[in-house]
Amino acid sequence: MINIGFTISGLKSSAILSVSARVEELGFGCVWVGEHLIFPAEMPATYPYSASGRPPVNPESPLFDPFVVLSFAAAATKKIKLGTGVYILPLRNPFVTARAVTTLDRLSEGRVIFGVGAGWLREEFQAVGENWENRFKRTREIVEVMKRLWTEDTIQHTGQYYSFDAVKFQPKPVQKPHPPIEFGGVTKASLRRAAELGDGWISAGRFEPEDVAKVSEEIRRYRREFGKTGPFNITCLCAVEPTPENMRRYEEAGATRVYLRPPLSWNSRNLEGDFHLFLEHTYDTLLSKL
Repeated sequence: MINIGFTISGLKSSAILSVSARVEELGFGCVWVGEHLIFPAEMPATYPYSASGRPPVNPESPLFDPFVVLSFAAAATKKIKLGTGVYILPLRNPFVTARAVTTLDRLSEGRVIFGVGAGWLREEFQAVGENWENRFKRTREIVEVMKRLWTEDTIQHTGQYYSFDAVKFQPKPVQKPHPPIEFGGVTKASLRRAAELGDGWISAGRFEPEDVAKVSEEIRRYRREFGKTGPFNITCLCAVEPTPENMRRYEEAGATRVYLRPPLSWNSRNLEGDFHLFLEHTYDTLLSKL
């Protein structure tokens, strides 16, 4: 059966605990947290996943570290998966990221889904002093470095962007050979990168089942080209009414996971209560009927 989850971005600390626990109690499979490091004071209309170029956030949107949020969720649960959707990989040094992922994977006993992206907001890269133009190439090298840190006893690396003498990295993650790395992005280059380097693909915006079918077929073609076999997850943000029929449509299109963004006011005085009502409604109308 298709795995169904929720984004918990924007929740306050008490709500993270109670909502995550209830997600698990009701039998849903995962929670997701989006990520940005900083926003410019004036947001440009350069978001590639909407017709207007406007993102679903604004400069006033609260930003939390996804690994801290997901650690909260991990403390309140035992089984559900914990996903970053998505973490902007070339904004940080690979040691910092590898350590954060490993820590969450160990604390959660192997429940991390590491969703990554190369970023779409040039101003964010400029603010933190990271190169915008080479972000795709650096993403590829960062993935290589992290995989080696997670799997090899002693690591020495000489690359185009990162070089270091022999180092040790302990402890290793619980998941073997490493936590799954799942890529965002919808361009052909992004889909090829996911097929070649990743363990899955995550939609950046709302995808209808027909859109998922096209992406799934394209990724399968690239995976055959790269000689890749084994499991590969397709995760998408639900773009239609979350009904049993529509979940079956997503599954037939190739999706293995669907996550929901509750239609709530994130400025609500009773956001936690509103979220719980949405969870109960989704269980009654969707999960209990699958």
